[in-house]
Amino acid sequence: MNNRIVLARKVVIAALVITALAVNLGAFTRLVDAGLGCPDWPGCYGHALWPNEVHEVAAANQAFPDTPVEADKTWPEMVHRYFASTVGLFIIGLVLLCWRNGPRKLSIGLLFMVLLQGAFGAWTVTLKLWPQVVTLHLLGGFTTLALLWLLFQRLWQFKWPENSGLLAVKRLAIVATIAVVMQVALGGWTSSNYAALACTDLPTCHGYWLPTADYQEGFDIFQEIGPNYLGGQLDNDARIAIHFSHRVGAIVVTLILLTLLLKVWRAGDYFARRWAILTTFILTAQILLGLSNIIFALPLSVAVLHNAGGAALLLCLVTLNHRLFTMATNAQHAAVEQRV
Repeated sequence: MNNRIVLARKVVIAALVITALAVNLGAFTRLVDAGLGCPDWPGCYGHALWPNEVHEVAAANQAFPDTPVEADKTWPEMVHRYFASTVGLFIIGLVLLCWRNGPRKLSIGLLFMVLLQGAFGAWTVTLKLWPQVVTLHLLGGFTTLALLWLLFQRLWQFKWPENSGLLAVKRLAIVATIAVVMQVALGGWTSSNYAALACTDLPTCHGYWLPTADYQEGFDIFQEIGPNYLGGQLDNDARIAIHFSHRVGAIVVTLILLTLLLKVWRAGDYFARRWAILTTFILTAQILLGLSNIIFALPLSVAVLHNAGGAALLLCLVTLNHRLFTMATNAQHAAVEQRV
């Protein structure tokens, strides 16, 4: 095997680990309200790390009087930035390694994605946590992780045995992936608008199965920019609309995934059934984490794990789609060869 591909296999594993950490560090930063812990970009109060000494803090407070230094919020933001920058370096390395013999287009797509993520990271700060940008930044992180996972699958050439019965779930697998992405976006919109605790009871919301909610304001993606979205600006009814939509979305996604899992189990072999068991476990954990967020008033560890669970579900679906598309492509090639 080409030495570049052997090295690329190792690099993509490292990139996956760093990206997963960066995605969850981003969630941690958002949940501890540290998104504006550093009011400038790419530095932090003009520092490569963050102001730590007494004289550095005093100088930073003088330079940024509207955003005084909060020590517990500067380091999460900068640690997240440096992890994200490290992801970029790994992806540049993957582009170089895959240029001749590897999945070149996929690696180039990853490079463009991580550059766009850098821009979203900057806009998150300069636009003062504008929910549209924060949500896109979250989706960009998930997309980067998913593309790296796909590159990992392709470099290692993972595949399942041919199974015509499994090909019947190909369309449903795509639908399930779209549904999970939409639910992740709803989760990001819920978090960026500080609507996670808009409903604090279960299974109702403020005692109603259909609570009073302002969906027009809650999903106004053309809301004005600024001055500062830390803590959110929407009225309570708008936040209820967002939160309740995320709940309904969770039910819809669960039903779609359960249908997919049942079909894969019935048509699958040993490998497909192992995938179904793992995905069922992650889905169950994700549901329990979502419920725990409401019951226990958004504990930090639970909220971060809920973010990680969403990413894990997405990677499970990327795996299934990759296997199915590889299987379908191989079947097409076999059919062509038989005709010849």
